Amino acid sequence: MVSGNIVDGAENGISVVNFNEGGRMATIANNIVRNLSLVGPYTQEDPIFGVGISAEADTVVSGNVIENAPFWGMSFGFGNYLRNVVATGNVIRQARIGCAVTIVEGAGSAILSGNLFQGVKDGAIIGHRWRDAATAELAGGGAAAAAYPNLTIVNNRVV
Repeated sequence: MVSGNIVDGAENGISVVNFNEGGRMATIANNIVRNLSLVGPYTQEDPIFGVGISAEADTVVSGNVIENAPFWGMSFGFGNYLRNVVATGNVIRQARIGCAVTIVEGAGSAILSGNLFQGVKDGAIIGHRWRDAATAELAGGGAAAAAYPNLTIVNNRVV
């Protein structure tokens, strides 16, 4: 359980990933993650920094506040590595993309419901193929989200 923390000024916030290597089964709840950076502490080819909360498998993400995430506020799955992720009741403010969720063939299920997005420059919920944005806005659910049967996207609000 990752709960009740304040992460302020890091490169990435909270990460439960690499489920193919055992990174799974968590509850990420009631945390504040803010003021992240796109520049990391080490050099790597094509790094991903500036993400508030990332999860891939068997994880509930609930009641968190994420503010000033310069890349993705939340990230669920990467490639086909997604299984049983639920994100509900989170507030995401000031992010390039509020939530990146994988839409790669073979990815498992996710539920994104009741989240509030404000000041998300390039979209609230955007389907991704690895790092690349691959859909239009999905936050409203409906026909756009219905194209991805592994995802349930309902009752989110974008202001």
